Amino acid sequence: MRILCLALWLTLLAGCTGGPRIDDRYTAIGQSSRVQYIVLHYTSTDLPNSLRLLTEEEVSSHYLIGDTPPTIYRLVDENRRAWHAGDSQWQGRTWLNASTIGIELVNRGYTDGPNGRHWQPFAPAQVEALIALLKDIMQRHQLAPGSILGHSDVAPQRKVDPGPLFPWKRLADAGLLPWPDAQAVAQQQALFSESLPTVVWFQQQLQRQGYRVPEHGELDEATRNVLAAFQMKYRQARYDGEPDAETAALLLVLGGPAS
Repeated sequence: MRILCLALWLTLLAGCTGGPRIDDRYTAIGQSSRVQYIVLHYTSTDLPNSLRLLTEEEVSSHYLIGDTPPTIYRLVDENRRAWHAGDSQWQGRTWLNASTIGIELVNRGYTDGPNGRHWQPFAPAQVEALIALLKDIMQRHQLAPGSILGHSDVAPQRKVDPGPLFPWKRLADAGLLPWPDAQAVAQQQALFSESLPTVVWFQQQLQRQGYRVPEHGELDEATRNVLAAFQMKYRQARYDGEPDAETAALLLVLGGPAS
């Protein structure tokens, strides 16, 4: 009897020290993943430095993908917040660390020299590893195509990664994001060549895409930076931040009827 009482007491004690008892038999249907977007970055350095910076400093990301070989490292659990986006905004949501998964790609970004800026291309095997990871994340979190963003999309005043050599079209071909129909763009471009929309129109269309951009009708540095970020994604041959007929056509085809 004394042994039985002791066992009961130990069981009760274990229950007290282990926290409250939780009943998990019921699950609410009114829920969704905290993850709304995936944000892509390049590390601006090699693999050893990338691992050191992302594990020993304040900055972090959920995943890091090496270049050769394209090993996928999980550095932060998806249920936890990684410090990768900083001051950021998309579709009205701000400070996106809380609602995004960050993926860093080992890539040196760019170097400036006497002949201009040189960007490092992404290794094809690295891109294929990224696509496999993106498909897995999007399926598990039930993200719609178009939920993948660049750091330059969510912070265009501060960041340019993943840069103009990142293969966004390859991701579109894999079904991961919408892509403007080339024939529709050409038709709209011909019309816009006759009459270019106002700066306010460009600002409104960029806002419809999700960008944080002024809406004052002035072609200021902030507006140019957002235009350049959009162009780096959808027209990588020229990303000068100038509002032109082709950029207008891309915005219209991607965003639907003009306002």
